[in-house]
Amino acid sequence: MKATNPRTGKQDYEFAEDTPASVAEAAARLRAMQAEWEARGPDGRAEVLLRLADAMDARGQDVAAALEVDTGRRTIARIEVEGLGRILRKWAARGPELFAQLPADAAPSLTPGIEIAPRFSAFPLFGAIAPWNFPVLLSHVDAVPALMAGCAALVKPSEVTPRFVEPMRAILADIPELPLAYVMGGPEVGEALVGAIDYVCFTGSTATGRKVAEAAARALIPANLELGGKDPMIVTASAEPEWAARTALRSSVVATGQACQSIERIYVAREIAEPFMAALVTEAERVRVTGQDADGHLGPFIFPAQAAKVQAQISDAAAKGARVLAGGQVEEHGGGQYLRPTVLADVTPDMAVMQEETFGPVLPVTVFDDIGEAIALANSGEYGLSAAVLAGSLEEAAGIGAQLDAGAISLQDGSLTSMVGDATNHSRKGSGLGPSRMGDEGLLRFLRRQALMRQTGQCATIDAYREGA
Repeated sequence: MKATNPRTGKQDYEFAEDTPASVAEAAARLRAMQAEWEARGPDGRAEVLLRLADAMDARGQDVAAALEVDTGRRTIARIEVEGLGRILRKWAARGPELFAQLPADAAPSLTPGIEIAPRFSAFPLFGAIAPWNFPVLLSHVDAVPALMAGCAALVKPSEVTPRFVEPMRAILADIPELPLAYVMGGPEVGEALVGAIDYVCFTGSTATGRKVAEAAARALIPANLELGGKDPMIVTASAEPEWAARTALRSSVVATGQACQSIERIYVAREIAEPFMAALVTEAERVRVTGQDADGHLGPFIFPAQAAKVQAQISDAAAKGARVLAGGQVEEHGGGQYLRPTVLADVTPDMAVMQEETFGPVLPVTVFDDIGEAIALANSGEYGLSAAVLAGSLEEAAGIGAQLDAGAISLQDGSLTSMVGDATNHSRKGSGLGPSRMGDEGLLRFLRRQALMRQTGQCATIDAYREGA
C-alpha cells in the first residue's frame, strides 16, 4: 500500500499490507506468548512496560520523526510520543496498585453453605483499530492498560498514517517478551483482526464503529468504541468575552480541529455576543498555518478527503445564509491542504456544519437568549462525547454542565479530555459504547471475573429432587 505525505500531497511511502492469513499468524504468535506474560504478575509486567518507556525516551525521536511526516505536525508529534511514555509509566505504577485492591477473600453466598471466591484473569488477546488523527497515542492508549492487565495486544494503526510503525517495531525488537504487535492495512485487515481476538477497542467514526460492533457481535466478543463527537460549548452572559473567545478558539482548532474532543458548536449569550464575536475573529486571524514552514499554529489536513468534506460544510452553511467572518477557504501550500480558523455567524440547526462531525478548524456560533434554550441546543443531535461551559463562576458552569448529555464536561475550559487521562466517563448516544478508557476502568475492563463457588456443607443428593409422597 502507499501513503500520502500531507505536507506535499505526494504518495512517498510504501508498506506491506497484511492478509487475513498473516493476521491469523500474528494472533497465534501472541496467544502463544500470553500465558507466560500474564504469569509474570503485575509487578513483572510493570517492569517490562517501564523498559519500553525508557526505550521511548532514548529512541522516541525516530518515532516522532516518522510521525511528523505521517501527520504534517511537529510539536504535536513530539507531544504524542512523550505522551506514550507517560501512559506506560502511569499504568506501570497504577496497575500493581489496582491488582492489590481486587477482592480475593471468599464471602458467604445467599445460598446456605456456599462461599464465593473471586478470581480475575485477562482476556487473552486484545485488539485495537486506531485512527489517523493521533496515530501513536490512539494506537496505544488502550493497548498499554490491556498489556498491564495481562493481555497480549494486536494493533492495527490507520493505513493513512503508517510510517511510525517501522521505528516502533525496531524498538520492540529489543523487548521480545512484550506481546505487542502491529498489523497493517485497510478495512479487510481490520475485519480479520476482529475475528482473531477476544476484545476489540475501536477509535474512529460512528459509521465505521457500527460496522466494528456488528463484526464483534458476530464473533461474540466485547466491543469498546470511542466514536465521533460534535462537542458543544456554552458561553454564558456572565463570562468574560475575551477570555471566552481565546478559550473557545484553542479548544476548537488545536491539531487543525482533527480531534474528536474539539469544540465544534458554540452557543453564546446575546448579552456578550458582540464582544465575544469580535474577540473570536481577532483570535482566529492571529493564527497561522504552517505551510512548508515550521513557524505556525496549524498543520495540514492529514487525510486529503477530509479537507474536501470540511469545505463542503462551509459552503453549505454559506449557501444557507451563514456569514463567514474569518477563514472559510481551504488553501494549498506545497501540495498540502490547509484551513485557517473559520468563524461562522448566523448558523442554523439545519446546516451540515451544525449536524455532522466536522474534524476541522471551524467555529460555528449561535446566539441564545435563554440558558434553557442553549442547553437544549447543546443536547441536540446524535453525539454525546464531551462538552464545555464557560461562565462567570465555576459554580454557574457546574450547574449547567450537569444538564448536558455528554460523557465528559469541561468547566471553565474546553477539550480537557485531551489533557486529563484519569477522568472516568462514558460516552453517550452515537459517540461510543462500553467502559471508559479513562481512569481505573481503563485497565479493569480487560479483566474477566470468575466465581469459585465453595460448598462448605453437605452436597445435595438426587433424593432432594424426588417426586411423590
